[in-house]
Amino acid sequence: MENQLAKSTEERTFQYQDSLPSLPVPSLEESLKKYLESVKPFADEEEYRKTEEIVQKFQSGIGEKLHQKLLERAKGKRNWLEEWWLNVAYLDVRIPSQLNVNFAGPAAHFEHYWPPKEGTQLERGSIILWHNLNYWQLLRKEKVPVHKVGNTPLDMNQFRMLFSTCKVPGITRDSIMNYFKTESEGRSPNHIVVLCRGRAFVFDVIHEGCLVTPPELLRQLTYIHKKCHSEADGPGIAALTSEERTRWAKAREYLIGLDAENLALLEKIQSSLLVYSMEDDSPHVTPEDYSEILAAILIGDPTVRWGDKSYNLISFSNGVFGCNCDHAPFDAMVMVNICYYVDEKIFQNEGRWKGSEKVRDIPLPEELVFTVDEKVLNDISQAKAQYLKEASDLQIAAYAFTSFGKKLTKNKMLHPDTFIQLALQLAYYRLHGHPGCCYETAMTRCFYHGRTETMRSCTVEAVRWCQSMQDPSVSLHERQQKMLQAFAKHNKMMKDCSAGKGFDRHLLGLLLIAKEEGLPVPELFTDPLFSKSGGGGNFVLSTSLVGYLRVQGVVVPMVHNGYGFFYHIRDDRL
Repeated sequence: MENQLAKSTEERTFQYQDSLPSLPVPSLEESLKKYLESVKPFADEEEYRKTEEIVQKFQSGIGEKLHQKLLERAKGKRNWLEEWWLNVAYLDVRIPSQLNVNFAGPAAHFEHYWPPKEGTQLERGSIILWHNLNYWQLLRKEKVPVHKVGNTPLDMNQFRMLFSTCKVPGITRDSIMNYFKTESEGRSPNHIVVLCRGRAFVFDVIHEGCLVTPPELLRQLTYIHKKCHSEADGPGIAALTSEERTRWAKAREYLIGLDAENLALLEKIQSSLLVYSMEDDSPHVTPEDYSEILAAILIGDPTVRWGDKSYNLISFSNGVFGCNCDHAPFDAMVMVNICYYVDEKIFQNEGRWKGSEKVRDIPLPEELVFTVDEKVLNDISQAKAQYLKEASDLQIAAYAFTSFGKKLTKNKMLHPDTFIQLALQLAYYRLHGHPGCCYETAMTRCFYHGRTETMRSCTVEAVRWCQSMQDPSVSLHERQQKMLQAFAKHNKMMKDCSAGKGFDRHLLGLLLIAKEEGLPVPELFTDPLFSKSGGGGNFVLSTSLVGYLRVQGVVVPMVHNGYGFFYHIRDDRL
């Protein structure tokens, strides 16, 4: 009876979803005031005066009408932005998403029990897979703890998108297929797909009602590895997912038209729990230098990742691991959560499997053999060439700063994230001689299906501080005052954004209403200062705090001449 009571009072992962507040629409006046402030660092007096006039005209004219329509829309939806954001930020985008949209990161196990070591890929792979599958079971049982800020529960919907989720390309717009169900909702797919040397294999992870164990997983992975290393490489169908979206959609249609069985194989991959990738490379990595491993995970072999999959778990020949994930269905904090869970389990078990070595008689993995012809093979080699050409233009540097970490910044009563953001502004200012428009991710998960808001870190206060740091005539005391003003401004803005009082998503909503109504694009959005200050996805600095754990991740820069800046903060290092 006590057990029953304990169970019934235990919080379930998705139990608060129905009681979360709706995403609010900010006040038009406030949003425009904040927007005007954000463009100031990038304008001379004349440009600013022009933009001010445009904003005033917008506020008293078309802006007010669009705002009213947006309020109407919000009445009928718990999250007025959700569908729009998914389409505009992800599903309508036609550039190749595997390189430009996906996020990737290394597993931190090499910092403790799993340093790089040849000959460990399969055994370690079986253990890491098993911990991931345990997390999948916790999620199905709704036993993953609800995230909270203080006592306020946050939206957990994105966790439904971690497993058995895949983007499917469309000619003008992609779609997301999600096959995951909790235990109370019904059956959920229980197979995984393994990609190795251009070939694809599938096997179930539940046998006779029980999860397969690491020794059993090892047997499956060894079978695939041996087969792929003793026979010819496969065609590498997965490379098509790295292609420009419309081109991939057409190639997929052609593939299905060639043989109806190809559709069944594609659906097998789409519905799989995750894709497990076996790479032949051995990227160098140390706790102080993640550069090579990050490059390998972000821009590695396109024939062994399914770019549209919500979770590709990647293994390398030297027993180092990472993940590459489609960004459309969820944000990186979901991945950070499972990576931290797995890393802690590996650490607690000293990197070993301590259970039974017994291996049940489980069916061997089945190969997914696609019917291909010359055109498909040509599409694949074109996709690979396009991907590698684009990837070659990316520079990746990821070093640990070990002089201090959050312990010291907190000791000085400075918020560690703001500390890094302002340091970044100063670095850019010193390097380029002018301010850099900057996007920092703010989280809006205290609202129903909330995801993110844009936080513009390049404030007037930050620029004034940067200028004072470059001016030898400014006293230390004055520099410190300016720094504290910049800190205060940043912290207030972050708080506003998380509370649904940002302005970028609001402006996007107004623009989309105009488009839906067939109205001309308001001048506010065609004003040169709009894009010069980062609007419309033109931020030169695209940044995000990955968290305060041992987990690191990256996304490519937002613009061709820009920087992607992603960081995590520990007690003793950044």
